[in-house]
Amino acid sequence: MEEIGIGIIGTGFMGKSHAIAYRAAGGIFPLKHRPVLEMVADNNEAAGLAAHRQLGFRRVTTDWRALVNDPAVHVVSITTPNTLHKEMALAAIAAGKHVHCEKPIAPSAADAKEMLEAAEKAGVKTQVGFNYIKNPVLKLARDMIASGELGDIIGFRGIHGEDYMTDPDGAWSWRLDPKGGGGVIADLGSHIIGMARFLLGPITEVFADLETVVPTRPVAPGASERRAVEVDDIARLTVRFARGCRGTIEANWCATGRKMQLGFEIAGTKGGLVFTQERFNELQYYKVGGDPRHQGFTRIEASPAHSPYGLFCVAGGHQIGFNDLKTIEAAEFLATIEGNGPSGPDFREAYEIQKIVDTAIQASLSRNWMSIS
Repeated sequence: MEEIGIGIIGTGFMGKSHAIAYRAAGGIFPLKHRPVLEMVADNNEAAGLAAHRQLGFRRVTTDWRALVNDPAVHVVSITTPNTLHKEMALAAIAAGKHVHCEKPIAPSAADAKEMLEAAEKAGVKTQVGFNYIKNPVLKLARDMIASGELGDIIGFRGIHGEDYMTDPDGAWSWRLDPKGGGGVIADLGSHIIGMARFLLGPITEVFADLETVVPTRPVAPGASERRAVEVDDIARLTVRFARGCRGTIEANWCATGRKMQLGFEIAGTKGGLVFTQERFNELQYYKVGGDPRHQGFTRIEASPAHSPYGLFCVAGGHQIGFNDLKTIEAAEFLATIEGNGPSGPDFREAYEIQKIVDTAIQASLSRNWMSIS
């Protein structure tokens, strides 16, 4: 089987997840090419060498440009802080490489547009790391909505809450750099905005309230000097969908006690759906009508009936995990490169999501409803 070389820039949480995903994808999915971890790049030499040894990369470098231009690398995965995505992606595209980039794709919609136009002009495939929508039960939810099982959709409530920024003495970091765009609305909000679009389609208008809860943070761990926080900690949006319904979306990285509260409630005239990433192998379904003594939400458990769950486990209710969602993402991207249909979300979808993020920031400043241009 012919190989396809994977180069990953960055060795943190997402870098490791990408490496695990590409290693697993070749053994789980029926791909035409065998993905190999050709090269890893990290400006921290020790971190790069550790990833090289532990994750099985063939080669390691401290120069990401060397990785991008290496002829044995066919796919470049970018898992670095947001401010670096554009430069790295454009260089990879110029080198003719397919690009898998973590979200948010760029600090602004203008940057995202430049990236997508470059990719489309070059004819390379792109993928952005919205891996949560690769969940088999979310694909089921979208199918149920599209088929009319829920009737007319009359409301959406979505949230992505975590608590990793709750401590006011947590040090200032790249996530708080305003040059990287918004704060939580970009970091977590892009996930729930993308999920809302995945399920219900385009968002046309937004009203937003962005709040900074922790006004200053230490410049470094344990430092007495503090630096002003210029981005949002909590974002609350009211949105209108092109399909006619409205909804609310919250992003919050100061959600005390929450580690992965990514979820939604969808109300329809014939039924409703409830989902949370905290129990992401389950989808709650309510059907209107029937015997009133039996009414209530029914738990749908992930199983081989919900493709591609069966490629991971032959038994329903045994559950898949976070890295399995990333593996599905990587495998679908590789299949797209091989010509087997679109995967996504690609750079174009990431651009659409970033437009909503940018518009919400402006709507919060103007205190008005704003259209997504």
